[in-house]
Amino acid sequence: MKRYLYEIEKQFHFSSSHVLNGLPEGHPCGRLHGHNYIAVFVLGADVLNDYGFVVDYRALDSIKRYIDDTLDHRHLNDVLSFQPTAENLAHYLYTTAKYDLDIKEIIEVRVSETPKTWASYRPNH
Repeated sequence: MKRYLYEIEKQFHFSSSHVLNGLPEGHPCGRLHGHNYIAVFVLGADVLNDYGFVVDYRALDSIKRYIDDTLDHRHLNDVLSFQPTAENLAHYLYTTAKYDLDIKEIIEVRVSETPKTWASYRPNH
């Protein structure tokens, strides 16, 4: 896994509900429930830009707008085409930031559903 000389992180918070389908009967995540999510976006560079930044944090406002418009206070099963686990959300948010929002410096996304649980997605390249 590539490490960069400089890495920054920014957190975004949103609240959503979901149901995880196909779990054994009685599993609590198979019922409708919600979380106060935290998504951490990690960006990296080996060389800082002319201002001394990996990326200006203000350039990440597009992530906040996307999360607010698409995920916040939504039922994730209605807006996503995949099983809305924290692992899948981390991958989805990574690819959305990199390819749809054109944030080239993104290297990892971590998602928390509860204060004690985290999932992350970081490609091997």
